[in-house]
Amino acid sequence: MYPPPPRVWAPQVSTCAFAAGVFTGGGGLKNQLKKVAIGVDATCLASENSGSETNAQGAVAMLGQAQSLPKVAILLCTYHGQHHLADQLESFTAQIHSNWEVWASDDGSKDDTHTILESYQGKWGADRISIHFGPSEGFAANFLSLTYKAGIEADYYAYSDQDDIWESDHLSRALDWLKTVPADIPALYSSRTRYISEDGSDLGFSALFNKPPSFCNALVQSIAGANTMVFNQAARLLLTKTPSQLNIVSHDWWAYMLVSGCGGRVLYDSYPGVRYRQHDNNMAGQNTTILARLQRLKGLLAGRFKNWNEINLIALNEMSSFLTSENREVLSLFSKARRGSVFSRVYNLYYSGVYRQTFAGNIGLLFAAILRKL
Repeated sequence: MYPPPPRVWAPQVSTCAFAAGVFTGGGGLKNQLKKVAIGVDATCLASENSGSETNAQGAVAMLGQAQSLPKVAILLCTYHGQHHLADQLESFTAQIHSNWEVWASDDGSKDDTHTILESYQGKWGADRISIHFGPSEGFAANFLSLTYKAGIEADYYAYSDQDDIWESDHLSRALDWLKTVPADIPALYSSRTRYISEDGSDLGFSALFNKPPSFCNALVQSIAGANTMVFNQAARLLLTKTPSQLNIVSHDWWAYMLVSGCGGRVLYDSYPGVRYRQHDNNMAGQNTTILARLQRLKGLLAGRFKNWNEINLIALNEMSSFLTSENREVLSLFSKARRGSVFSRVYNLYYSGVYRQTFAGNIGLLFAAILRKL
């Protein structure tokens, strides 16, 4: 049985709730209905019974119906992904929402990753999957390079890792919610994941978070991986305003902070729509084990969390003109909680309203402030 219904921002939930409609730079969705291969080839369907006018008309109708769906650009980043890439690509073809196209950015793989991408391009066509070379500056820079890429035009955008498997309703669930948000408000969908082993065996679920997503939470915690994220055109335009030279910890944490901080809407879906593969080459992996918790504590004491916050604060201050006035105040109080006397640090942390998703996490946050590790 799946967890409770998803948590989504609502004005009455928190003093840090987003001011809907504050960001107006999105300008609405671009309804570009270009012809794309949609997994239903009308010509082939018709040729199965060349004498049947009904079959041909039905195939054309199916083609037109899929093309009328909102288009999703799948932003796929690869690096030495030959072992599991095909599984991920095949899960795209199984999507209930069939109007999608893949933009693959390979970051200098020396294995057969590029060959696999070219093989699928040969099967699907260049208008269904296009292949590009990444900046070779790490996974976050690779994903952001696709986010910024001028030639990509769609109604919605989905980040994808190279070694996961999407459930067939991953895109449709995301779009069902995203379509309820006005087009000029940045909106970000994310979800829980199902962990699988390298051979595909079930390993359980990622943590279930019950507190609402918000900027107050995003400042100190990234609650969902980019491999689950789908966002609208307004959110994409907002992300592209990030200076290219700006240093960020990770693209998923940055998306959560920026969209929530600038008056957007964020959904955390408790339904696990992505099978997240765990193996030795994961850049980030399962974090619900006792060992993972101990490693986080060790990292906090070593100053890793403090360093991450420093990087995030520099980036957010660079983008502060886009933040709501309420969230600029939250940012200011949180910054003050990192300096001054113990009393001053604890006082400003409390009044900033920032929080993590669990009781233990919030206790850790308090101790981080006391020990100057915030």
